[in-house]
Amino acid sequence: MSLSFSERKAALKSGRLDIKSLVDVALEHTRRNAHLNAFITLMSELAYEQAGRVATRLLNGEYPPLAGVILAVKDNIALRGVRLTCASKILENYISPYTATALQRLIDAGAVVIGKTNLDEFAMGSSTEHSAYGVTLNPHNLERVPGGSSGGSAAAVAAGVVTSALGSETGGSVRQPAAFCGILGLKPTYGRVSRYGLTAFGSSLDQIGVMSSDVEEAAHIFQAMAGCDANDNTTSPTPVPDCSALSEFALEGLRIGLPVEYFGEGIQPAVRNTIEKAAAVLRRSGAVVSECSLPHTKYAIPTYYIIAPAEASSNLARYDGVRYGPRFEGENGEDIIRASRQAGFGAEVKRRIMLGAYVLSAGYYDAYYKKAQRVRRLIRQDFSEAFRNYDLLMTPTAPTTAFKIGEKIASPLAMYLSDIFTASANLAGVPAISLPIGSDDKGLPIGMQLIAQDFREDLLFRTTKRIIELINI
Repeated sequence: MSLSFSERKAALKSGRLDIKSLVDVALEHTRRNAHLNAFITLMSELAYEQAGRVATRLLNGEYPPLAGVILAVKDNIALRGVRLTCASKILENYISPYTATALQRLIDAGAVVIGKTNLDEFAMGSSTEHSAYGVTLNPHNLERVPGGSSGGSAAAVAAGVVTSALGSETGGSVRQPAAFCGILGLKPTYGRVSRYGLTAFGSSLDQIGVMSSDVEEAAHIFQAMAGCDANDNTTSPTPVPDCSALSEFALEGLRIGLPVEYFGEGIQPAVRNTIEKAAAVLRRSGAVVSECSLPHTKYAIPTYYIIAPAEASSNLARYDGVRYGPRFEGENGEDIIRASRQAGFGAEVKRRIMLGAYVLSAGYYDAYYKKAQRVRRLIRQDFSEAFRNYDLLMTPTAPTTAFKIGEKIASPLAMYLSDIFTASANLAGVPAISLPIGSDDKGLPIGMQLIAQDFREDLLFRTTKRIIELINI
């Protein structure tokens, strides 16, 4: 997988490279990196079938835009005929009857899927430690977490098994693991990519995102899967701009804001220093970088952890041992549901269901859920105000580099604070990307986050590519 996206496409067009050989290499890399526990399900037979169809198209003179992309997919995204476990015992043997719209668009565009990746159960977590199929390890340091909940996808890309993967976001689950693993991670604008086929956690927050080691490849993947979908009425009809045209982008005059709330207490010095050095590089390149404020940022985590669990408690009500999941017998329907959920759900999922049910209960709805929705509106307004004066906002992706496995498992609040710099973008619905910007003294990757106005993923990709070029000069 050492060839870039452009190099692979050129080699496939000239006949110097065979698509099936790329599948061979990827599957061999999965075996070499099995200790990372990045995958829940490998599907070599299906991958070769897909590769065969792409090879036929190439022989017929057709050049699919994603030919040469070997993809891993988070196991909460549906693929017809393949297990969809969400890393939970309750869905251990569930086979999806259909394919998610976003994934189908990628397959139609020539991408080949080799497997489904590990995650925190039902995408609830920040470390990929809450999986019924074991912990995923960070390729940069096997004693560290890869982040979460899309940790399996991040680890697969960081280890070079694949160059790109799909993850999902509710409060930072693409960007935070991308930062911990030293790769790119894009959260699109809410409504830009169809959620049809993405297992629901928090429906007003959930999104499918792209993780990659190649910014050009990530842009082409996003381009292929973005757009309106009749199966998801929350998708926007706003036209998708060309995000794949990344060359000759100048930073001169680009207005970049540094929200002061993202540089306060609790941030690791190496993270702060690295972001400040990046800001200096941007200034020397002609960008106008200055401090700004998003005053309601301090309320993002409490707001998120009211809204997301509330929606989760509703969405996960279907897993009752009758409609979904293994059924445990009892004297009555209530006993059946209780036993099935007790055996099927892990501790973190149970915690969030109980929290969500509490904030939605009579007597507490107005005090918690309704108030959280009002604060969410204020957070959205903060971004709208900032974008009157700035083209982009620049922040750390996470307050620290990857923490040790088990370090925060006993403290849910400490774990939740891993998403302190990412949750605001989900609450506001704006697009954001994490890009690798350096490392700390232990060699652990540091991620920088860029946030843009609604539907300006094109600006995110172009700026990201230019920053990466400047860093590597």
